[in-house]
Amino acid sequence: MYPALAVHEALKLKVEKLHDAGSNLPPSTFKPFNLETLWVGGAGGMEEELVKRAGIPFQAIPAAGVHGVGLRALPGNLAKLAKGVSASRRILAEFKPDVLFFTGGYVAAPMALAGRKTPIVLYVPDIEPGLALKFLAHFADVSAVTADDSRSYFSRSNRIVVTGYPLRADLAAWSREKAFAHFGLSADKPVLLITGGSKGARSINQAVLKHLNELLESAQVIHVAGNLDWPTVQQKADSLPAELKKDYHALPYLHEMGAALAAANLVLSRAGASALGEYPRFGLPAVLVPYPYAWRYQKVNADYLVRRNAAVLLPDELLEDKLLAVLKELLANADKLNTMSAAMQSLSQPSAAEQIAGQLWQAAGEHSL
Repeated sequence: MYPALAVHEALKLKVEKLHDAGSNLPPSTFKPFNLETLWVGGAGGMEEELVKRAGIPFQAIPAAGVHGVGLRALPGNLAKLAKGVSASRRILAEFKPDVLFFTGGYVAAPMALAGRKTPIVLYVPDIEPGLALKFLAHFADVSAVTADDSRSYFSRSNRIVVTGYPLRADLAAWSREKAFAHFGLSADKPVLLITGGSKGARSINQAVLKHLNELLESAQVIHVAGNLDWPTVQQKADSLPAELKKDYHALPYLHEMGAALAAANLVLSRAGASALGEYPRFGLPAVLVPYPYAWRYQKVNADYLVRRNAAVLLPDELLEDKLLAVLKELLANADKLNTMSAAMQSLSQPSAAEQIAGQLWQAAGEHSL
């Protein structure tokens, strides 16, 4: 969702610039155009809320996964898929898009089936594409990938371009000084960011709370805990001694994530695709704990960063036993953090959103826009 919003931002800016340049031409040679966007996704939940917040029209379609589901669920899911294809055809007939853009998820499958005659651009966030993305790649005119390592997961017939991970412009707006002022941080101790994504990560939260007092002796902590564990985290925060409480900045969710990334010296998190873009952008060393219950996508992402000396891998099953030692060792070693930061920074590709926007523009054809 966030990569798609970032690309939409970049495409909107590209259209505005071209429109401004064209408006200086004689009226007989300039045909005005606008960017019209329709976001098609699943009903309810965070996606619909954030898309509407971004000012993009949203329509929901029925969809469900069919791979790996039990025999009981399969007929119902296939029926939802068929309904989704039918709904997608109606949307396409009404909206008449010049190009379709997919970033994964089973909700995209019905639209891809219905819209296979329309130019399609696909973006693959993780190093290893999920099954939905591998399926969608068969329909795509071009597939943009975060890193060159992704090529090995596609057939030679796929057209692949390496763009990096597209980031929203608001992330880059935060400087370290501005971020420190936002959180009320000091220069006396390093800053540790802990995040489990928008929903939080229970095992990370539990391990952190177990060792929180000791961690706060070594670092200021920004803890984006997620809504599920927030009551427990808040209770722990309220019970801290005053001298530690001032260094603990806990939140259930953070819209200003750029501030946390800019302020931190080290991050502890899962290894979702955003780690491949956000951490390089800020040169932020990472301790990565891949989510253990969903195939191997996060492990592949983590290994990619670990091989490049930008991150340390901490398996989920070793969290409680090893967390404190790993974090304290890194926080106390400025040289190690600086080396990891430089390695992470070298992976940054700040023009990713603009590159993917360019692929959308090319696929649609300038004459149709």
